[in-house]
Amino acid sequence: MLLHTTTWGSGDRIALLVHGLMADHRTWRRVGPALAERGYRVIAVDLRGHGLSGRASGPAAYRPEDYAGDLVETLPAGAELAVGHSLGGLVLARALDRLGPARAVYSDPAWHLGAGPDGYRAELFVRGKTMTREQIRGFNPHWPDEDLDTEMASVRLWDERSAYGLREFVGADLWPARAAVPSLVTLADPSVLVSPEAARMLAGRGFTVRTVEKTGHTIHRDDFDGFMSALDDWI
Repeated sequence: MLLHTTTWGSGDRIALLVHGLMADHRTWRRVGPALAERGYRVIAVDLRGHGLSGRASGPAAYRPEDYAGDLVETLPAGAELAVGHSLGGLVLARALDRLGPARAVYSDPAWHLGAGPDGYRAELFVRGKTMTREQIRGFNPHWPDEDLDTEMASVRLWDERSAYGLREFVGADLWPARAAVPSLVTLADPSVLVSPEAARMLAGRGFTVRTVEKTGHTIHRDDFDGFMSALDDWI
């Protein structure tokens, strides 16, 4: 499936941005222009079922490999930089060998979906379709008002069936075996997706791991400056 894309800048180097579940390209509203100012042509996708991209036929077509195939079909190979957040990190890792970026950044990646009552539960994400602006603020107290507005708009567009497409992967080992290209993992503080033990495991597999202090899961919205600082020597 060809995906809807948004572009910032016209530099010679290309950067790719891949959002997480329930979001769309608007989650990168500050990151995209900041990378463009650094000389990149920045391309952000709307994953299938999100934003202005097409919808799949049902939950079975919302698997990580489906998303990864879309990235490969839509985005140019050989980019200088590729960044994936949460589900976007999982999908980017699945597409990495085909996209072939020079460097990769994974922001609080969803490489393990926990089981049990405190783990991944699709129905909790689906409830997000009806969250009010104030409820979103309650979960994300550090977000600027514009991010609250874009989140409201993104969630309303999101195809909630995509949440159910991940259920079969709950508890599965989705961790990359190695860092195929120079790769940075930025973590929330604390991360609910990457435990300290998992962070050490990733470091042992060749990933550079950095925690952005006092941030939640969407690091680039909680602390934009902290997120960009973590990327400084990568971009």
